[in-house]
Amino acid sequence: MNIFWQRVIRAAKLEPALYEEVEKDAKAMPQAMTVVLLASLAAGIGSVSQIGGTGIIIGALIGLTGWYAWALLTYFIGTKLLPEVKTQANLGELLRTIGFSSAPGLIRILGIIPGTQRLVFSFAAAWMLVAMVIAVKSALDYKSIWRAAGVCLIGWIIQVLLIATLLTLAGGLKPA
Repeated sequence: MNIFWQRVIRAAKLEPALYEEVEKDAKAMPQAMTVVLLASLAAGIGSVSQIGGTGIIIGALIGLTGWYAWALLTYFIGTKLLPEVKTQANLGELLRTIGFSSAPGLIRILGIIPGTQRLVFSFAAAWMLVAMVIAVKSALDYKSIWRAAGVCLIGWIIQVLLIATLLTLAGGLKPA
């Protein structure tokens, strides 16, 4: 098994050492982007019965945009609003670690099984959020897992609102 798939598995297993490794490896950016793209495609395939085939491509583009926006927000929140004394990071470190935190999203492909989509997507979202907390703790050199969780929660809420707004503007969602 090559290093990419080993990293994906380790990221999904929530190994803190993996997140430290990709934080330091500037050459891991294409791998991180690939994880995000594969997780987005898995989500598109897993929800094809609701969004159709063209939604897979749109979902991949939204996934990549959301990844960048989430990393940028997390960078700002984590380094400017809620830094710890030893917090030191750059956007690339967050893009790499957060990209790998998308690894659990690969299971969303199982949403294609009739009647499983809601359960699979909910489980994947929770798993990805836990992975992101570990990723952010590593990238921002936090001692406190709770600070990392707070940063992730704030960034996640903003990202969800941003994506929902973009989908609504594109006609994909109807406001309640």
